[in-house]
Amino acid sequence: MDEAAVADLIESELPDATAEVTTPRDPDDDKHYAVTVVSPAFDGKNLVDQHQLVHDALGDHLTRDIHAIELETYTPEEYED
Repeated sequence: MDEAAVADLIESELPDATAEVTTPRDPDDDKHYAVTVVSPAFDGKNLVDQHQLVHDALGDHLTRDIHAIELETYTPEEYED
């Protein structure tokens, strides 16, 4: 699973989300990702709930295709500040 596929999956599952996905450790390591997600779906939710929404969007890929993610989540307002 490449970076674009991870971003597409998140963006298709979270309303109005934008996802930026990189491989921070080794560009050839397609199992560790750094993910920044901006979505209004995070509004009013605590950090744990925001991260759970992203984990839910990734579903079984977290156990099959993705070994680890470094996750940052923001509402659009937080991201603009």
